[in-house]
Amino acid sequence: MADTTGTAGATGTSDPAAAPSPARPVMVWIHGGSLIHGSNAVPVYDGTAFARDGVVLVSVNYRLGVEGFGVFPDAPANLGLRDQIAALVWVRENIAAFGGDPERVTVFGESAGAISIAALLASPLARGLFRRAVVQSGAPMALPLERARRTTEAVAKRLGVPATAEAFAAVDRERLLTAQTEVTAKGSPLTGSGHSFQIVVDGDVLPRDPAAALTGGGQDGAADRTSPGQVPKDAVGGPGVESAGVDLLMGTTTEEYRLWFVPSGLVERLSPLMLRLALWKTRVPSRTARVYRANRPQARPGEVLGALATDKLLRVPLNRWADARLRAGAAGRTYLYEFGWPSPVLGLGACHALELGFVFDTLDTPETEALTGPDAPRELAEAMHAAWVAFATDGAPGWRAWDAERPVMAFGPGRPATVSAPREEERSSWDA
Repeated sequence: MADTTGTAGATGTSDPAAAPSPARPVMVWIHGGSLIHGSNAVPVYDGTAFARDGVVLVSVNYRLGVEGFGVFPDAPANLGLRDQIAALVWVRENIAAFGGDPERVTVFGESAGAISIAALLASPLARGLFRRAVVQSGAPMALPLERARRTTEAVAKRLGVPATAEAFAAVDRERLLTAQTEVTAKGSPLTGSGHSFQIVVDGDVLPRDPAAALTGGGQDGAADRTSPGQVPKDAVGGPGVESAGVDLLMGTTTEEYRLWFVPSGLVERLSPLMLRLALWKTRVPSRTARVYRANRPQARPGEVLGALATDKLLRVPLNRWADARLRAGAAGRTYLYEFGWPSPVLGLGACHALELGFVFDTLDTPETEALTGPDAPRELAEAMHAAWVAFATDGAPGWRAWDAERPVMAFGPGRPATVSAPREEERSSWDA
């Protein structure tokens, strides 16, 4: 069962003698961490600002790594995702006692938390448990069972035990964690190589690949693909698009890749030859690569690869998802954003996870400041946090819903502003 912690402070009361007050919007936070790391107790995720602004915030823990996303013949799959669903059921049944409105529940998450939310949107077991969803820096993604089983089998081989839940349960926890870390150390989401723990298409929690279910594209989400979860460019949407009635807010940071490419030194050391090999290995269309290079004449090869990776894995799939909802005439509204304020710390720029301190309005925490530096713009945090609160309250974050002009709210650099079809030449090059 998920460890579900209300962090809303004094936003409501369960005292039946107290004067009644209007039920408040509820936000349920699902943390990221590659489905291996993370916790709802990270100080950046402190819910005080949400409580201050009239939201009942619930933060969820769920099983991670092999315990949450291992694939075994003698145990159900997607246990971590089942934990999230159990938490949402608890919210549905109990949040009124904390002053929350069970009819106004918004799930929001970042990275693996966002991937989880996409899976929840596609899961019949989560239907009706929330009204709105915020997807930050994650796209619909799942693996077929047999492919996902390879990671569990690799951990079992390193441990010298059968790849069964019974055998794993008998292994010392520290030894299990060590083996899990060693096996997943070289996994790459860009190439699909290496080992990682992923949400799986199990026929129960997820009958279909979320990328197909959420766009109306394809009939079978269990195909073994090089880039799992990539929303197909020819997704057409239609009456069968899952969760069409759920309001959706989603987006990315401008330079997601820099969180990994800068500390690892890849930005500096990637040569032109290595770039060409990486583009071939990851099946980036040659026309697309030419467009990105031409638009960045002074960029290093590592920066070009990073921009391509950011868009291939995140921006392009989210745009296709928004387009599919628009074509399908989804009842739920769709909004897109991009976080572009560049951190001065270590040249990280507008990297993955940088927006979190702004969304939670926790710029003063040491953990946020380690990523943003001491002079992050408070007015930007106020604007972004207010947009999330407004979306949870009435489904409108403060800018135009997705339409043919492709409006995107740019949170920095500078003042927030709506931009129509940013970097459209690059985005559309993936559809050629």
